Amino acid sequence: MSKQAPRRALIVIDVQNEYITGNFRIEYPPVASSLPNIAKAIDAANANGVPVVLVKHVLPADAPIFAEGSVGAELHPDVAGRPHDRVVTKVLPSTFSSAGFDDWLKEHEVDTLTVIGYMTQNCNDATIREAMHKGYRVEFLPDAAGSLSYQNKAGRATAEEMHRIITVIMESAYAATMSTDEWVENLNDPVPVACDNIYYSNLRAHGKM
Repeated sequence: MSKQAPRRALIVIDVQNEYITGNFRIEYPPVASSLPNIAKAIDAANANGVPVVLVKHVLPADAPIFAEGSVGAELHPDVAGRPHDRVVTKVLPSTFSSAGFDDWLKEHEVDTLTVIGYMTQNCNDATIREAMHKGYRVEFLPDAAGSLSYQNKAGRATAEEMHRIITVIMESAYAATMSTDEWVENLNDPVPVACDNIYYSNLRAHGKM
């Protein structure tokens, strides 16, 4: 990996009222801890010249969640009220589905995406995977993110299970995972942070490293 300082952008995904006070509330980690960390990361980015992109997921007006024009679809005030460089709107999980997003990153010579926000197992996961496939370095701050639980014909998974497992998967190949405090500290002396790899991750699981 190059030792050149990363040219980061902070991608703040879907920190909308729906997830906090609406019909689709984040369960793990609790919003009481993740939302302050999201705010801390935005403040640190602004203080260190890292561009901040706020992302909104908006669905048709008759949708049960994120309905266009609804209070639930609006960005939470703790995010919307902080300085930011761009707001993008999407209807699919990956932020790259928003027209012009990738072009904006290239125009600003961004090579590293730091992903925070909601949900870990859906829009964060999709954005991180696509970013890695497109050749970006990616960082993920799991304590500034969150999940909720699912049950369907494939089974049931708690919010904690999904958040933990997706974080392990991200670190194995897609994104360097770190705490918000570790990321803020890195901004003081920016260096690239590498994720693990699938082979070493598997060896560790069997006590071979």
